[in-house]
Amino acid sequence: MDLDLRGQAAIVTGGSRGIGRAIAARLAQEGMDVAIAARDARQLQRVKSEIEGPGRRILTQVADLSEAGACATLVLAAAEAFGRLDLVVNNAGATKRGDFLQLTDEDWATGFGLKLMAAVRVSRAAWPVLMRTNGSIINIAGVGARTGNAEFTIGGSVNSAMLNLTKALADRGVKDGVRVNAINPGSIVTDRLTLRIERVMAEHKLSHDDAYNRMLADARIPKMMPAVFCASLPPWPKE
Repeated sequence: MDLDLRGQAAIVTGGSRGIGRAIAARLAQEGMDVAIAARDARQLQRVKSEIEGPGRRILTQVADLSEAGACATLVLAAAEAFGRLDLVVNNAGATKRGDFLQLTDEDWATGFGLKLMAAVRVSRAAWPVLMRTNGSIINIAGVGARTGNAEFTIGGSVNSAMLNLTKALADRGVKDGVRVNAINPGSIVTDRLTLRIERVMAEHKLSHDDAYNRMLADARIPKMMPAVFCASLPPWPKE
């Protein structure tokens, strides 16, 4: 598929694993220069080695995007490396699951600090550059934004805030020429989901399929819904 993206440049936060890794790979396949940011330098280098190729540059930026300065530094590095910026994908962020009564203020602050505030800060830093290219922002806000779950109070709240931020920035973007949208992915077969399934297997002494179906039942989804894979990329090699 040719999406006419060749020669353009993107930032993908949380680009070392899962959905972010798959997005970065697809954008690179379409010929974009891509800056990927995450906290794990080794994983970033793995992704870079997978997706770089002729005619496309891959910039890795080791950063904890819950830190305010790291967001502006990422945008500046990408704009300087590529000479332009056409797309920002705000994907970084993981939130703690668990019993609402057991989740601490620190758990909530951490969830909002990385997922929401990183999106706010990266978008704010990138906005003037995106205005010059009539660029776009895509916020990855999980389906928990729309369907609350007792075990996902932090994640659902953060993702709901991401949707409200998206609408507000989209309204601003009409004037400034920056398109802003959000995507609400459901359960995607990534390392994170695999770990969740393994935890359910261990806690309840279940087989893989029974644990998977238990998770679907808890989410009120029909049994054995076809799994969705985020990209046709090989799994990480066993170490």
